[in-house]
Amino acid sequence: MPQSQSQLNPDPASPVRPYAVTGGRTAPRVKLAMEALVSSATAEHREFSHITPEYQAISQLCRQVRSVAEVSALLRIPLGVVRVLIADMAAEGLVRVHQPQLDEGRPDVNLLERVLSGLRRL
Repeated sequence: MPQSQSQLNPDPASPVRPYAVTGGRTAPRVKLAMEALVSSATAEHREFSHITPEYQAISQLCRQVRSVAEVSALLRIPLGVVRVLIADMAAEGLVRVHQPQLDEGRPDVNLLERVLSGLRRL
């Protein structure tokens, strides 16, 4: 079960904590679309004691495929921070990222419908 906002960001009015977990970085190392789908690459019984609470929450939440935007909304972490964390996690093999296939610069309509449906469920 994902951690609550108070566990991830003790002072919701302070932008310092979220950006501290990214080492001050505001952009991911690789371009990551907000509609990109993320799934956990870790087994449910994996030992989480060596990874950050943010990584744990994202990994647990992404046992079901979620968009980057959904992860941000559900964990109440700014989108920019979530992009950085997910990109880092993908580089470490903790999550799989499925980027949308763009056709002439336009995202797939089916993907947009799935994202919209997921956002409505929030």
